[in-house]
Amino acid sequence: MIRITTHVLDTELGRPAAGVVVRLERLDGPPGAGPVAVATTDRDGRVLDWLPNGVPRGGYRLVFETGPWLRGAGRATIYPEIAVQVEMAEGERHYHLPLLLAAHGYTTYRGS
Repeated sequence: MIRITTHVLDTELGRPAAGVVVRLERLDGPPGAGPVAVATTDRDGRVLDWLPNGVPRGGYRLVFETGPWLRGAGRATIYPEIAVQVEMAEGERHYHLPLLLAAHGYTTYRGS
């Protein structure tokens, strides 16, 4: 099983993005199955233990609900939702997938 974590940082304000809803969806799951998990970033902008037992290898999508979060902070955005699609490989134990967020741009990478 593979453990997945994430961290959302507001690069415009230089601080963690607490309160962002993040959905984890399985790409090859049954139609209409819904998300594997849903979590909200903590005060440090992290989601650490939303699936303590992990997930099997395969294709997944992390969907960050950035529009409601940015609008709640009084900021407009052209990215109301950011979806990051990943392939979890056999033999890997952990994927840390941070999101660096700004109102009009974002970056993601595989962290450690």
